[in-house]
Amino acid sequence: MLMTGGGTPARIHYMAGTFRILASGDHVVCAVTGQRIPLHELKYWSVERQEPYVDAEASLKAEQSAGKA
Repeated sequence: MLMTGGGTPARIHYMAGTFRILASGDHVVCAVTGQRIPLHELKYWSVERQEPYVDAEASLKAEQSAGKA
């Protein structure tokens, strides 16, 4: 269930294929680009690093930086 947060970032626990909202908010911030990602648009994240990404390109950059790709 998504909760509204009035312009505040949510605190999220990322899991394989899903995520759990720990503190309500309406967005998260991409770990690579710094862009705000509305929760209803969040599709990319790292379970291992607990980081959200705005798109597949940002996810790939994070993997490459971590030496995984």
